[in-house]
Order: sequence, then structure tokens, then C-alpha cells
Amino acid sequence: MEIQEILEKVKNGAMSVEEAEGFLRREPFEEMGYAKLDMHRKVRSGFAEVIYCAGKADEHLLHIFERLYKADGQVFGTRATQHQYEILREKYPQVEYDPISHIIKIEKKDKEHIGNIAVCTAGTADIAVAEEAAQTAEYFGTKVTRVYDVGVSGIHRLLGNLEAIQSANCVVAVAGMEGALASVLGGLVDKPVIAVPTSVGYGANLGGLSALLTMINSCANGIAVVNIDNGYGAGYMATQINRLGVKANG
Repeated sequence: MEIQEILEKVKNGAMSVEEAEGFLRREPFEEMGYAKLDMHRKVRSGFAEVIYCAGKADEHLLHIFERLYKADGQVFGTRATQHQYEILREKYPQVEYDPISHIIKIEKKDKEHIGNIAVCTAGTADIAVAEEAAQTAEYFGTKVTRVYDVGVSGIHRLLGNLEAIQSANCVVAVAGMEGALASVLGGLVDKPVIAVPTSVGYGANLGGLSALLTMINSCANGIAVVNIDNGYGAGYMATQINRLGVKANG
């Protein structure tokens, strides 16, 4: 729970002062030996801890998933495998897995989605990273408009969707190859652009390094760049910007 939610519950009589005090006094992290779960992250930042599933032992992942789900009633993990999904599904039949983005989650169904961000890709091959960004933002309560396969090799496709992109509070530009999409969007919209270089491309793409350097060196203003293939980081930051936009607009 966020601090505002706790205070609202006390105000409305749904939580006693003693219960609220107990929640806030609770250990800020849970010691598990192999992990220290940040139980107060949502209180501090408005975002609960997310699991990076890659490289985790099955037993560790299962226990971490269990504790975070118990604490918040929902849980979100990135870079999960089919095997990890099957392990979790044995205990949590309601768990959802997307093999494209490798997102695994149990999500509250009555969640409100506010504002709007646009997630754009240069090509279809960039969709895996884009979906990591889009689903991260949706999990954290942001409305997402997807605009895929609008790269610079056919710029008319981008221009044909420009109105939908311009209406968003923030734009996420996901591109491999030379990564030019972010610069083009930066020159067309009056909103922050979060550029995500991907490892999609041939040899001189250098695993996404060429796209990363293009985005960092963009002539267009208002562009911030996250790490190669870091859809999660882009979705998180876009949600922060979107929340500020919603708050500013009342």
C-alpha cells in the first residue's frame, strides 16, 4: 500500500490508527537469506518491487513470488522462461505468462488505467522489448497506445499514426538497426521521448550498441535513453511521467 492509501483507510474507518502504525513500523525489508525483499518500496516510490526472473533458482523464485504476492495481492516478473512459468503455475493456477515479452504476473482485475502513453516500434522484431515496456506500464496503472512497425524505412506509416502518438503524455520509441526512430519522434512531438535501443539488427548493429549511440547522439531534444533491450525501465519511467501529467491536468 502507498502512504496515501493508508491515510485514506484511516480517514474512512477501514483501518485503525494502530493498524496503520503497525504497517508503517513493519520491517522495511524481509530477510530471506538469498534475498532481501523491499516491502516498503511501494510506500516510498509508488511502485512495488518487481522480480527479475532470469538466473534465479526455481525454489528462490517461487518463494520470492509467494511473499510479494502475499504482501500486495499481485506480483510482476520480467525475463521469465516457460519453465519458470510452469513451476509457478503449479501453485498459482491464475498466473499469466506472455512468451513474447517474457512477462509473468498475477494482476488485480479491477485496476484503473489512467492517462496515456504511446509505445512505438521501428519494426515487428522490436515488439518483444516494446511489450515489456507496454505491459510494465499497464501493470502500474497506465493506459497504453501501441503503434508498431512504423520505422523510418516507411515513414508514411509513422505520419499516419502521428495524431494518436501526439495525444500521449509520453512516448516510448523502441528501435534496433540504426535506431533512428527516436530522433524522428523527438522532432515531431512535444512530449518526452524515452528511447529504447534493441539488439535487433545485423553485424554492425553490435548487439544494439549502434542504436544506443544513435539515440544518445540525437540532434532532437527531449529524448532520454535507457539501456539496450530495457523495456521494463522504459515502461517504469513512462509511468512516472504519465502520473505527473495526469496530476498536472487535474
